[in-house]
Amino acid sequence: MSDVFLGLGSNLGDRRGNIVQALNRLKQCGISVERVSTIIETAPQGGPPQSPYLNAVIKGQTDLRPELLLKTVKDIERELGRTPSVRNGPRIIDIDILLYDDIKINTDDLTIPHPRMKERSFVMIPLSEIMDTT
Repeated sequence: MSDVFLGLGSNLGDRRGNIVQALNRLKQCGISVERVSTIIETAPQGGPPQSPYLNAVIKGQTDLRPELLLKTVKDIERELGRTPSVRNGPRIIDIDILLYDDIKINTDDLTIPHPRMKERSFVMIPLSEIMDTT
């Protein structure tokens, strides 16, 4: 099993409900959710004018290899109603792979660790919360 940290965010519809649904789908798809950070409200960063986000970070374990984990989270986003939009635009759900064990990947489709996570307080605050207690 590999340790993974995923970032979740939503700023459309029932934001908290969208995050809860994403957590449930992750569990059904082979990700054992061990810790969930506090859900925080944050201002959008970049993109067009839009509503605030709710964000959280989870720590989980999975047997899914990184590429299959990426496919799985993208499938969950689509299942929950995410549609292609402008970059950094509003979204029903966003699931980002932040960390996967200690590996580094840099391909056209996947970069781990997440390349902008250290610039984003909406990632680093919840991540530090659950890393401090693991």
